[in-house]
Amino acid sequence: MKRAKISVVINTYNADLYLESVLQSVNEFDEILVCDMESTDNTRSIAQAYGCRIINFPKGDLHIVEPAREFAIHEATNEWVLVVDADEVISPELKTYLYDTIQAEQPPCGLNIPRKNQLMGRFMHGYYPDYNLRFFRKSITSWPATIHSQPQVNGRIEKIPRNRWELAIEHKDDRSISQRLAKINLYTEYETEKRRNRNYSALAFFYRPMARFLKCYILKGGFRDGIPGLLFAWLEAVQQFTILAKLYEEKQKDNS
Repeated sequence: MKRAKISVVINTYNADLYLESVLQSVNEFDEILVCDMESTDNTRSIAQAYGCRIINFPKGDLHIVEPAREFAIHEATNEWVLVVDADEVISPELKTYLYDTIQAEQPPCGLNIPRKNQLMGRFMHGYYPDYNLRFFRKSITSWPATIHSQPQVNGRIEKIPRNRWELAIEHKDDRSISQRLAKINLYTEYETEKRRNRNYSALAFFYRPMARFLKCYILKGGFRDGIPGLLFAWLEAVQQFTILAKLYEEKQKDNS
């Protein structure tokens, strides 16, 4: 039986910080396709040095990657596509798992893959398994043009078990507290837009942030990560509170 092939798709914009490590981790896949959004750093030269196929997507005024993802996955040569961010490392065990999966008689059409995240140089239990649908057949997949959206796959989707630590994507990005707060401000702008038609009671200001804190710190074991785990859980709560505060502010403006 002919071996099925896999294309790795990486969207980039000024992504030279971790890109070399990422490309080293995926260099044995059948194709590495880099879709660059007009980088001005060394991103393109690094991709060229690793023999990647490079395509372009105009950045313009875009502040999100999702429209470029939809373009890139359908430019891939192979039917099976693994989407990797420019700060994510793929383990050899995951590579083997993916190839074994698509050799099955009836493989799933998509796979949700767990991801490990960091804060202050430590793996965060409170954000694991952070499932992302990153592996799929491109012919039955589309990617909505909204921030943090997941691809829409017209077929059966399976999940890699969370206890398969060796198969998790390693997220190398380790932002400072200031950078994370800036991201919270950006992400909550988009979340506010998505939730504009929802109504939340005053109690939501208490229970939604607290529920997020307890989930990260207690249920997912963030307490095992010491002070960074505590900070991470509170930052997650702050994000929920900020969304509600911005929605309330908008409604007050509309009513004035």
